[in-house]
Amino acid sequence: MSSVRGCAGIAAVLAAAGCTMVGSPAAMTSVAPALASADDPVPYDQPASRSGNMVQYEEGGRTYRVLDSSYGYDERGVASWYGEEFQGRPTSSGETYNMHALTGAHRTLPIPTYVRVTNLTNGRSVVVRVNDRGPFRDPDNRIIDVSYAAALRLDMVRDGTATVRVQALEPWQYRVR
Repeated sequence: MSSVRGCAGIAAVLAAAGCTMVGSPAAMTSVAPALASADDPVPYDQPASRSGNMVQYEEGGRTYRVLDSSYGYDERGVASWYGEEFQGRPTSSGETYNMHALTGAHRTLPIPTYVRVTNLTNGRSVVVRVNDRGPFRDPDNRIIDVSYAAALRLDMVRDGTATVRVQALEPWQYRVR
């Protein structure tokens, strides 16, 4: 009986704090409601990142060629997400990864590029700023890694992956200016 009261007490504290819990009981993550409802970033013309925009690079025994431009990029495939394990680490652009920002990792788009990611199962979409390289796990199927915040917006945190459409947005970005 006291454990039931304890659980009810924890639930009341979480409700009062305005948080929800995401993930399995063994790996719960506290999420502020504002995170899931944050405004999409507004695309604007930015200079090409000084890092991450090489002509080509190798990862996992494969060679990837970075596109000269994001113009017309539109692809369907699988998205995955990355979170706490990478929090605070440098991205390919040299920025610090923030799992609470609406960002993503793509193997070949110029950095930075703004893309609309649409979950084809539920119709939810989010604009993310590509500032990292990846995904390198299952590269034959996965086309983008999105941040934890973007995964929340797409409602794909629990499943870990989702079938998506990724569309580059204007202004078009270029690997080199």
